Amino acid sequence: MPRDVRMRGFAERADVEEVESFLRQNTTALLSEVVPLLECVGRVLARDVVAEVDVPGFPRSAMDGYAIRGEESFGASDYDPIAFGVIGTALPGNPYPGSVEAGQAVRIMTGAPLPGGADAVVMAEVCQEDLKAGRVEVSEAVAPRKNVGVIGEDIRKGERVLFAGRRLRPQDVGLLSSIGHARVDCVRRPRVALVITGDELLPAGARPSGAKIVDSNSVVMRGLVDRDGAESLPFQILPDVPERIAEAMSNQEADVVLVSGGSSVGQEDHAPRLLSQLGSLDFHGISMRPSSPTGIGRLGDAFVFLLPGNPVSCLAAYEFFAGPTIRRLGGRSGAWPHRVASWPLARKIASAIGRTDYVRVALEEGHAVPLATSGASILSSTVRAVGAVIVPREWEGIAEGDSVEVLLYDEDRSE
Repeated sequence: MPRDVRMRGFAERADVEEVESFLRQNTTALLSEVVPLLECVGRVLARDVVAEVDVPGFPRSAMDGYAIRGEESFGASDYDPIAFGVIGTALPGNPYPGSVEAGQAVRIMTGAPLPGGADAVVMAEVCQEDLKAGRVEVSEAVAPRKNVGVIGEDIRKGERVLFAGRRLRPQDVGLLSSIGHARVDCVRRPRVALVITGDELLPAGARPSGAKIVDSNSVVMRGLVDRDGAESLPFQILPDVPERIAEAMSNQEADVVLVSGGSSVGQEDHAPRLLSQLGSLDFHGISMRPSSPTGIGRLGDAFVFLLPGNPVSCLAAYEFFAGPTIRRLGGRSGAWPHRVASWPLARKIASAIGRTDYVRVALEEGHAVPLATSGASILSSTVRAVGAVIVPREWEGIAEGDSVEVLLYDEDRSE
């Protein structure tokens, strides 16, 4: 049941682990949709793929040379080559129509179907063809099946080639093409509605002016949403007008709603009250730094994340809560999608037992250097940082010189 948090404000705060557990337990992958083959890269398979054909579906040459009966080449050498009559040519997509008889050879190119009657290919480098005489001399023996790709050598009919839950890479989609899949059942991409609020905001890309600041959260979140395999719905910056915010939060197309700004308990922080009225406000106030004013709830079937307006707080709240939920909805892993590196700490990180800290760190001379842990509006700190260190709530901090795991900003971990 949703907890009534409206009267207590931030007198209490939920633990990060409690919120993460709630989201894990209440998030399942969306239903599947049929996706054209050429649009499948990066998508997540909704069900196993079983090959309905053999690849290749015919025996084929593994190199340029001559198709012969292998036993007839036994004894061939540079000093005593064996001659074969050349009766034609086999090309990829254009097989030789006849059959190879005793003493005959068919000129063949890599990938071409092996002619009937032949069971081996002798490579061109050990052959000398006399075009006028229509003969080829073979100076090296080849055993039957030598240099021949057999039926199903790559993929066998009935083989399970890809499993549900796999995030498709370009080579995976190439394999799907090779077995004749023009369309693929993939988990539907989550649709994410951005609700950007604030009378003080100018559109992304505008020049700061007077008391106005430029919206950066929508730019960051759109990039993160794309990274996590979801689709951002069209949006506009909204003034701090409750009716406008309520309408945007109630977007019927959205699987996830990300509200940036107005998440705390101030005079213009309308989002928590609106969410509790329209749906459920399951959490409001989390024991973490930054991002403590974060709120989480549901409106219909959609998850709603109330993210602080300060850019670093917004980023941290997304990474802890919204990102994993979006990835799980899309059939991906909810784990942090970052590479991890370990370095000794240049100076201590102070924390408080009972609070989870998200600490940005730079890399200097092989050491992780904590950046200012205050100043959640300082977006440039995430640019100077190589990544972040998570300080669990059970710790008072981390001592200078201790090895820390850094979640790197620069590159996602492939799944």
